[in-house]
Amino acid sequence: MKRDTKIILGITCGSHLSVHALMLVIPSILLVLGSEFKAGLDILGMVVAAGSFMFGLGAIPAGLLERKLGGRRLLLIYQLGSSLAVLAIISAQSLAALLIGVMALGLFGSIYHPAGLTLLSRRVDNLSRALGYHGVAGSLGLSLGPLLAGIFTDLISWRAAFIVLAAVNLVLAFLTTVFIPKSSHTATVEPDAQRTSATNRPALIIYYFIIVVIGFSFAGFTTFMPTHFSLNTTGIFTGLSDTFRGGLFTTIVLLSGIVGQIVGGHVGDRYSRTRILFVIIALNIPLLLLMGFCVEWLLVAVAVLFGAVHFAIQPVGNALIANFTHSNSRGIGYGINFFLNFGVGSIGAALGGVIAEWWGVSQVFTAMGIILLPGLLLAWLMNRIAGNINR
Repeated sequence: MKRDTKIILGITCGSHLSVHALMLVIPSILLVLGSEFKAGLDILGMVVAAGSFMFGLGAIPAGLLERKLGGRRLLLIYQLGSSLAVLAIISAQSLAALLIGVMALGLFGSIYHPAGLTLLSRRVDNLSRALGYHGVAGSLGLSLGPLLAGIFTDLISWRAAFIVLAAVNLVLAFLTTVFIPKSSHTATVEPDAQRTSATNRPALIIYYFIIVVIGFSFAGFTTFMPTHFSLNTTGIFTGLSDTFRGGLFTTIVLLSGIVGQIVGGHVGDRYSRTRILFVIIALNIPLLLLMGFCVEWLLVAVAVLFGAVHFAIQPVGNALIANFTHSNSRGIGYGINFFLNFGVGSIGAALGGVIAEWWGVSQVFTAMGIILLPGLLLAWLMNRIAGNINR
């Protein structure tokens, strides 16, 4: 691997970690925010959904701009812009101001995935494996968000968690400016390791429908997992506050996703990616249903297993985008993917808020499992259309 490629991989991994950590701080402190801003879980669920919607919406123009501006400039816009959004969040004294800050954070965060994933897809031969390692950084970010939120909320303030992550992004911006040459963002520097000459529209359209369903479920369970743990593990580590305990167990679950990222990356390079996606979705459904009924240590055990299974989707799905899209339109292909996943899928957070407020937080997980059933049928259909793909 060339030196420039290693540098880009390292900085994109760092950016992947920070973007997911930032997006999970708010969901990890819903009970605290509810008390401070006098809002119910239904209203706060909509705040999270708005940020997630912007996180997806901005991915489409970012995907279009990737070919023109290049990954280096887009990464800098994300790193610096998200730091400004954090300033708006920590200054918020009203729910409306908080909403604006969260939406700005989602918009700047949306820039990362189309830029980072397209860079990797053009420079790496064993794509599923590389995306698996890249996904590990994202899983670490998902894990650190709730943990930092819980620790700093207990020790200082929930705003301190945002300040720390903004500082990380400022360091990444410095590294991007100094260590990534300006010329390295052009698509002609290296050949496209995943060169495809045509877009498989039928398979791609079905995959996009699948990712909407997965996005619904992801937004629902990530938004309410910390609260679920806070309310249903009260007999464990009784010396800890509810917020810290909820963040701690959520971190453990999301860390287990690293196993799924690595396994998904390896099997995606050896076996049919379409079949693997079907199996992963099939396993997600019963585990989500169980999470809705379990409490205490059994809940933790089931959730950890769920985390390992669920996050195997990411390297497999991101590799399928490269398989199904023309090389010249891959950036917009990833942009549409993340708009559907995080943007349209953000409705899952709003729906989860209504379910949590009216029927209880536990029922959110039951609903998210049921929502995945159409995805299972679509994954079977995609396998029939696309056939076996592992490169």
